[in-house]
Amino acid sequence: MSSSRLVYSTDTHFPPPSPVARESLGIKGDTVIKISWQSKGRKAKGVTLLSGFHLSRTELRNLAKHLKRGCCTGGTIKNDQIEIQGDQRDKLIQLLTNMGFQTQKVGG
Repeated sequence: MSSSRLVYSTDTHFPPPSPVARESLGIKGDTVIKISWQSKGRKAKGVTLLSGFHLSRTELRNLAKHLKRGCCTGGTIKNDQIEIQGDQRDKLIQLLTNMGFQTQKVGG
């Protein structure tokens, strides 16, 4: 096995994954991201909406991929908004502020 990949380690001193900077995702500029919760018209299954982006389609796709991975859930991009399944507002605020974005909670 020449190209083995570590899947599980019991080593307590194993380094945690480093936080991803927005520059490494190809994202530039200052933007305030508005985070809201929406369940209307979704048969009581809500999503967390992220809007206010001034990013290209590929930058938005890369950011959505990273956020979905960070929340361990699915999602999509519709009308330049990122939709993340479930109520993930607090987790998304933490992820985005660690990446250097300014966030604003909208609604309840």
